[in-house]
Amino acid sequence: MRRAGPFQLRPRVTQSIFGALVESIVYQQLSGKAAATILERTRRLFLPKRFPTPADILATPDERLRSAGLSRAKTAALKDLAEHTLSGTVPTLTRARRMPDEELIERLTAVRGIGVWTVEMLLMFRLGRPDVLPVGDLGVRKGFSLAYGIGRMPTPRELAAHAECWRPFRSVGSWYMWRAIELHTGPTAGRA
Repeated sequence: MRRAGPFQLRPRVTQSIFGALVESIVYQQLSGKAAATILERTRRLFLPKRFPTPADILATPDERLRSAGLSRAKTAALKDLAEHTLSGTVPTLTRARRMPDEELIERLTAVRGIGVWTVEMLLMFRLGRPDVLPVGDLGVRKGFSLAYGIGRMPTPRELAAHAECWRPFRSVGSWYMWRAIELHTGPTAGRA
């Protein structure tokens, strides 16, 4: 912690849970530059609006969405996200801020293409939740092995057991595990 410096995780501003999840879906399994290009192309399909609404996504033919560079799977995921948003499964930002982490995870993982890790990143980096431990995140696990000198990556269960002492600030612990990788390998590793 001394080498990494003070905790500096500041939530990114988000206009809606829908918008944040659109971005997450587009960015999955792509380099940041490629994903940013596809997201911008997708956004431009809906000009002069700044960003599409769920109804806009549903009303747009798949071929048009795909013309922006979205894969079939991502197009299907965006349409499912739009449907779940309109049905109320995906809450508004105001409502999400009042919901417990577990409820948000349960609701949002009902959407195609949204897994627990994606929701955990939303909780930490968009909603600023202080007690999130993404045990499936390889960066957190690798950082833990480096910080604690155990010579192997802990299992998710081992990490969860150890991190109980970090409560109610497991997001802080996770952030420091990402920093441990940076300190070991350089600033390109880890998360924001």
